[in-house]
Amino acid sequence: MKKILTGILALVLCTALLLSAALADTLTMSGTVTAGETVQVYAPIGGTVGAVNAEVGQEVGADDILYSMKTTKVYAEEDGTVTGVFGQPGDSASTVAERYGAVLYLEGTSVYSVSASTSNAYNSTETKFVHVGETVYLICRSSSARSGSGVITSISGTDYQVRVESGTFIPGDSVDIYRDEAYTNTRKIGRGTVSRTAPTAVSASGSIVKIAVKDGDTVKRGDLLLETLDGTFDGFYMSGTEIAAGQAGVIGSLNVSRGSGVQKDSVAAVIYPMDTMRVEASVPEDSRGMIHEGDPVEIELEADESKTYTGTVKLVSAVAESAGGNGGSGETTYRVLIDFVPDENVKFGMSVVVNTVEDEEPAAEETAEEEADAAEEETAEEAEDADSAETEKSGRPAWDGTKPEGFPEGEKPEGFPEGFPEGFEGFGDGEGPSSGFPAGNSGSAEEGMNNEESAVEENADGKDANP
Repeated sequence: MKKILTGILALVLCTALLLSAALADTLTMSGTVTAGETVQVYAPIGGTVGAVNAEVGQEVGADDILYSMKTTKVYAEEDGTVTGVFGQPGDSASTVAERYGAVLYLEGTSVYSVSASTSNAYNSTETKFVHVGETVYLICRSSSARSGSGVITSISGTDYQVRVESGTFIPGDSVDIYRDEAYTNTRKIGRGTVSRTAPTAVSASGSIVKIAVKDGDTVKRGDLLLETLDGTFDGFYMSGTEIAAGQAGVIGSLNVSRGSGVQKDSVAAVIYPMDTMRVEASVPEDSRGMIHEGDPVEIELEADESKTYTGTVKLVSAVAESAGGNGGSGETTYRVLIDFVPDENVKFGMSVVVNTVEDEEPAAEETAEEEADAAEEETAEEAEDADSAETEKSGRPAWDGTKPEGFPEGEKPEGFPEGFPEGFEGFGDGEGPSSGFPAGNSGSAEEGMNNEESAVEENADGKDANP
């Protein structure tokens, strides 16, 4: 009976502990997935935005381009040869021009010009009246070997300028100018002096982004020479016109648009890194004591209840977010921050339900198992004690179903009661002898021994054991 009561008590205790853990109070909160930190993307240079390559809410890599700056391109105005490049990417174009007169120079195919006058022209109305764009022919007065052709480019009174298109001259040569290749005297329109044509100075404003040519390059009219943009580069280092995210994550805000101006060092975009996701929830003041930093919680997506995640409370704010005091009607709450590991199903701004997790439940189950094991051990010990008590009472150990060592085969031991079977068939096979007993004396060897013991006791009292 004692064993049964002990077992029942252990089971009751185990059940009580499990029910206590299951019915323990839990806390449920509503929360939102937020970014634990943000990364700001600063504009490395000011200017005009040329193109925007991303959108708010878009997931980007660190090398993805968010936007690019608009540049101003400078092209060659004539065929020629680049004779000097003084600027380089990152430089201020105006500063270079102030120092060298231009960012670069372009020497045209015509390297000579003639300053002429109609004073020495053939005396006629036709030869005294010249036209811009008119083709003329030149011949050196000191050496007829030096001759060529040109175009009148400007006129001022009786003076005009000729751009030499062909031929070889020496600066300072005095040349006569005619309207025909035969140099007919009646077609002479004046006289002039040859000079060296100055290279074309190529300048620009803003900061140099790109120099497309190098000294000595031959270019055609319309070829790209250089690019600039507004603003200045840090340390005159050209960092490029394309601005990358610099951080993998989701674009939380984008403060630029095509054609808009952007100031250097202003915040162009904000990135939410994916690995900084966390849950932000609020707990009412009367439940604040039910949650603590380090507590495990279970997070469930409101959009998909099958998606659950394990989290850990990182912070329970000690300062109320909103209060109902001072005439306010809102409930006083405290901010709770929870760290967790998201997967591809979790997005910033998602609504979640947070439930606290009771960590005592595993301990209760373990305690119940230990109690059950202890009760079982106690029951086994009590059974052993009962066997020991029986042995002590009879004076002999209880028969365990095996033949004693040295027991003679086929003989009846002296002192065994009458009727004990001969041969002892089956003795020692795990069962007591069951055959050969006279009627009323069947049973185990132990019972026979006990009967003999009773007979001996009766003889001791003076009674006849065999009437």
